[in-house]
Amino acid sequence: MSNKASEPNTSGAANTSDGTTNTHEPQNLLDATPRTGSIPLHLGEGDADSGKTQPEKSLNRRILALAVPAFGALIAEPLFVLADSALVGQLGTETLAGMSIAATLITTVVGLMNFLAYSVTPAVARAFGAHRLAHAYRIGVDGVWVALGLGLLIMGVGYIFADPALRGMGANDATIGYARDYLHHSLWGIPPMMMILALMGTLRGLQDTVTPLKVAGVGTVVNVALNWVLIYPVGWGVAGSATGTSLTQWGMALALGIFIHLKMRPQGVTWRPDIAGMRGVLSLGSWLMLRTLSMRLALLSTVFVVARLGDEQTAAYQLGMSVFNLLLFALDSLAIAAQALLGKELGERDLTAESGRAKVRELKNRLVRMSLVYGVVTGVVAPVIGFFGNWIFTQDAPVATLFAWATLVIGVGQPIAAYVFVLDGILMGAQDVKYLAIGSFVMLVVYAPVIFGIYWAVSGGLLSATVGYLGLWAAYILWYQGVRAFIFGRRAASDVWIKA
Repeated sequence: MSNKASEPNTSGAANTSDGTTNTHEPQNLLDATPRTGSIPLHLGEGDADSGKTQPEKSLNRRILALAVPAFGALIAEPLFVLADSALVGQLGTETLAGMSIAATLITTVVGLMNFLAYSVTPAVARAFGAHRLAHAYRIGVDGVWVALGLGLLIMGVGYIFADPALRGMGANDATIGYARDYLHHSLWGIPPMMMILALMGTLRGLQDTVTPLKVAGVGTVVNVALNWVLIYPVGWGVAGSATGTSLTQWGMALALGIFIHLKMRPQGVTWRPDIAGMRGVLSLGSWLMLRTLSMRLALLSTVFVVARLGDEQTAAYQLGMSVFNLLLFALDSLAIAAQALLGKELGERDLTAESGRAKVRELKNRLVRMSLVYGVVTGVVAPVIGFFGNWIFTQDAPVATLFAWATLVIGVGQPIAAYVFVLDGILMGAQDVKYLAIGSFVMLVVYAPVIFGIYWAVSGGLLSATVGYLGLWAAYILWYQGVRAFIFGRRAASDVWIKA
């Protein structure tokens, strides 16, 4: 489904007892239960009201209609980064290294802020499913204001602590100047980056992943062209790359903002900030940030250990993780569909009735089955890339061999990863964020002793660097993801998360 689902409908406003229309929706982010006597929305093709069953093909189409465009939007960003790196790479090794350090710092911070999308999407979807369109847009507005505030805060802190942060990331005297230039010219693009997360989260909640795809696609093309002009003809170098990106981010935020404004205006919703609603976004976001931070620490711990095994192992790990991340875009797109559809289903159904809860379980089970198909397909792709396409990535024979064996482990673990990702999306769609956060922290606690045990065994001569390297991959792909599958699977198997 695309824009059809987000078109204004007068039934999105609540009817008062005297028959007048009330567009002042409750500001509690979690209050999205359907009201008695509400008029069903006329939804897009493939949807049905709560009294109808969903044929299997129709349900599959609904999932894919969200997942496929979401996949396109997800890969737009890394494709741009690849092109931008190629442009900056022509300026010299030190320039590229400086950009890499600053870009890593930015992406780390932005990654921790992805709760702006993950908290808004299910809340908007639940309100949309409950036929409360005005309230759905109101949640999106609150998310945008939170995003803008956080973006301005990060921008200010970034300017103040730029040099120590870059030094801490590994910048030296040769690269610090380039890193500083890139960071300073990127920081004023942070506020729109934050706003884009909330705006895209709003549209996903409204079952529209096509508009984010269009904006991301156009933004990527404009960004590459603008960066080329600013880097070379204008002669701004690495600062031109950052400036082009920042300008594009503002353009994308403006385009998404105008699109949503035109949709929500007939509902009587304005951009006026609401403190209570913003607190609701932050309340959900704090738990999601703990979840993301725990996952980042698990990944950083793995990098810390593999970097001490040797240069060949580190290089092969980087290649393997690039393949793993590429395959994860397919899995993440399904998780995004799960967030949006589960949130809508929970808002649309009468969860006090067994029939309503059964519909939610049916959607959950269908998403899980599709995730396993995704996992098997991507599991076959991974070793094919590693064993038959390693020459594309490296000409170093030992690195190529290590890379190939890593993709075999990745392939074996893809069904587990797919299962985990869709369960993460399901529980996020149900706004079961406290469980996700605590569960993610427990996973980190269980995972850390294993990888540091491998490091100790290699350092003590009990394991070779190659065995330790493969052990790290097995620990991350099979053990860490396996523990996640167990913890999330037990939760999803119960009905605890199905709540109004």
